[in-house]
Amino acid sequence: MTGTGTFTPRPGSAPLLRQVLAQSAMEAKLMLRNGEQLLLAVVIPVLVLVGGVEAAKHVDFGLDQRPIDALTPGVLALAVMSTAFTSLAIATGFERRYGVIKRLGASPLPRAGLLAGKIGALFLVEVLQFAVLGAVAFALGWEPAGGVRTVLLGLEALLLGTAAFASLGLFVAGVLRAEATLAAANLIYLLLMAGGAVVLPTTAYGSSGHLLTWLPSGALGEAMRGALIHGDCYGREQLVLLVWAVIGTVLTARTFRWE
Repeated sequence: MTGTGTFTPRPGSAPLLRQVLAQSAMEAKLMLRNGEQLLLAVVIPVLVLVGGVEAAKHVDFGLDQRPIDALTPGVLALAVMSTAFTSLAIATGFERRYGVIKRLGASPLPRAGLLAGKIGALFLVEVLQFAVLGAVAFALGWEPAGGVRTVLLGLEALLLGTAAFASLGLFVAGVLRAEATLAAANLIYLLLMAGGAVVLPTTAYGSSGHLLTWLPSGALGEAMRGALIHGDCYGREQLVLLVWAVIGTVLTARTFRWE
C-alpha cells in the first residue's frame, strides 16, 4: 500500500499447489458433468455389481465367498479402471483435438502441474465412486474384512491401480487421434472387464487365470480382493501394478504430444 486507500498491484501466478488443486477441482467437475463419463464412472459399475450378484444366483461363477463379498472388490477395481483409464484417455484425447491442452500449456500452470491436476481429479472422482458403490454393496449385505490393515491395503491398491491405468490412458490419448482414442479406450475397457480378471477372481477363468494377473486389470482386481476379502497382501499384484505404472509413464513421457 503506497498511501491511504491506494494499493499497488502484485501481478503473478498463484502458488503451484493452489494451481494444481484448482485444476483438479475443475477437471473433476467437468468429468462428472459429462454424461458419458458419469456412465463409465458410476452407472456401469453399479449395474455390474447388482447384475453380478443377481446372476450368481443362477450361474455358478466358481466363487469361494458369497457373491456380494467376492464381487464388490472387483467392481471397485473396475471403477478405478473406468475413471483412471477410459475416462481420462477419452477426455484427454478430445482436449488435444480442440487445443485445450495446448492453451493450458501456455498458462502459468506448468505442464507437470496440469498432469498432476488430472491425477488429482481422478482421486476426487474415485472417492465419489467408492462412496456410491460402498453404499450399494452394504445395502446388498457386503461384509468386508475389517481393520485398519484392510483400509491401508485397499488404499495402496487404489493408488497403484490409479497410477498404472492413468499412465496407460495418457499414453493412448497422446499417440492416437481423438476418435481412435475413443474407440480404443472403450474396446480395451470392455475386453478387460469381460476377460481381464478385474470383476471376477482369476479362479473363474480356469487354467489361464494365473496369466491374467500379469495384466493391470487382473493385478488390481486380485489386490483389491486380497485386501477386502482376506485382509492380506502378497505383494506380487502390487509389484505388477508398479511395473505397469513405470512402463506407462515412460511411454507417455516419450510419445505424448500436446497438440
